[in-house]
Amino acid sequence: MEYPDDEACLRKIFLDRYGKTPTCPRCNKPSKFYLVKGRKCFACAFCGRQLHPLANTIFHKSSTSLKDWFYAIYLFSVSKNGVSAKEIERHVGVTYKTAHRMCRQIRKLMGEDDVLCGDVEVDETYIGGRHKRSDRYSKKSAVFGVVERKGRVSAKHVKSTGSRALIPEIRRRICDGANIHSDEHHAYKVLNKLGYNHQTVCHSCKEYVRGDVYTNTIEGFWSQLKRSINGTFHHVSPKYLQLYVDEFCFRYNMRNKETNEVFRVLISKIQ
Repeated sequence: MEYPDDEACLRKIFLDRYGKTPTCPRCNKPSKFYLVKGRKCFACAFCGRQLHPLANTIFHKSSTSLKDWFYAIYLFSVSKNGVSAKEIERHVGVTYKTAHRMCRQIRKLMGEDDVLCGDVEVDETYIGGRHKRSDRYSKKSAVFGVVERKGRVSAKHVKSTGSRALIPEIRRRICDGANIHSDEHHAYKVLNKLGYNHQTVCHSCKEYVRGDVYTNTIEGFWSQLKRSINGTFHHVSPKYLQLYVDEFCFRYNMRNKETNEVFRVLISKIQ
């Protein structure tokens, strides 16, 4: 076992944050730091200055065992359809409140902010329960997504699907001059004027593919996202929806990686 106890986990975090021979901030000497007995910190061998590797990380002020934290992160790395707080509660042996907080903190490690280029598909979707009144989207949460074909995906929980909300996201997430493929949604009509090569398919006319113009890649991502939310979590509140979206974007982007590599990537993000 690579991390058999809390000390091994703590040493791993310290190594990732400060390196093998960190410079002491007090005496400015490359120093060997030793673990302080009974505390989650390391002290300089020369001047005694203490470094706290858990400060300002997802473990900050957490009384939960680091070994349990690492095990929960491992469960996130091997799962394909998400891990619920109830599952963490059963596996780790903590209360539901603690498990829910652990899941939120781990999902924060999965946030990414990529700029996509080349052939990019854009689309919007709605997540949540259907309302009984005529406006069937009144209780749903809008999510906007962009995906690079055979590449990465990025998605954002947005307030609306109008041009004022979507165009800034497109300009922030897609590089200038990219080839953008979308449906006939009105918010995308100005993309050609912004310097993008924009082409559309008319879904309302039952046109889904025209040559190499289609949005099937992003539609497939939406399908996976919704099935996982419905099957694993059943319901996600708008307050935390972005964390779940980040989680499944991360899973999609790491789809070709081995399980151990995904785990190491998550551990390396604890900075």
